[in-house]
Amino acid sequence: MEIADKVFVVTGAGNGMGRQVALGLLRRGARIAAVDLDAVGLAGTAKRASTTGVPMSTHVLDVTDGEAVTALPNQVTEAHGQIDGLVNIAGIIHRFAPFSELSPDETDRIMAVNFDATVRMCRAFLPTLLTRPEANITNMSSLSALLPFASQTLYSASKGAVKQFSEALYAELCETNVRVVTLFPGNIDTNLTGNSGVAMLDAGGRKVRSTTVEAAGQKIVDGIAGDEFRVLIGTDALALDILARLSAKRATRLVARQIKSVL
Repeated sequence: MEIADKVFVVTGAGNGMGRQVALGLLRRGARIAAVDLDAVGLAGTAKRASTTGVPMSTHVLDVTDGEAVTALPNQVTEAHGQIDGLVNIAGIIHRFAPFSELSPDETDRIMAVNFDATVRMCRAFLPTLLTRPEANITNMSSLSALLPFASQTLYSASKGAVKQFSEALYAELCETNVRVVTLFPGNIDTNLTGNSGVAMLDAGGRKVRSTTVEAAGQKIVDGIAGDEFRVLIGTDALALDILARLSAKRATRLVARQIKSVL
């Protein structure tokens, strides 16, 4: 996909990968509607974007608010005149705990933010995207959709649902002008735990391999530009995906042992 002169809506743009994707698309000449619940974070993204000289609008929005999401396409069109892409980055994890210890409210919130909101955003923007000569939908799944993570059972389930939805959407739209890209990041150096309101696991002094948020953002923008089907982000994602393909059972037990050792 040609990025220059396109308009992209990016959720989760107030920090982390969402911010880096928004800025990366701007640097390639796109215009951005940056969406996030965090007004302060969005202001920080807008401040960084101001150096590019390319327009960015900011939209403080809760992606679980159906009415607000339904109204968003018109707001973006009023600000930019068109919409060519939707990048769903916003997401959360739950506290690290066995499924049996999670409350219904915790599990419902994970599905509402990670899966239901992704579906809602796609439903709101797809009619407009289908009218464009060239368009893109990019959805954030996770390595945990390819290899389940103990103590993040519902997070894994929500991202597995995003994977199936996103790749099925690709199948439905592959003969149209809309390309669908699905993202599978491994461990990225973001504040996902803090943004989700949960504590990070203590690795007991062991070094945990992670990919910088800047490198992740660049990988995502490259995936959008290349109309890729799947984008695996990080050497851990690449290695564990291969291991899971060779033996899903062994890979799942390996990750379970590692997580159990720090719980």
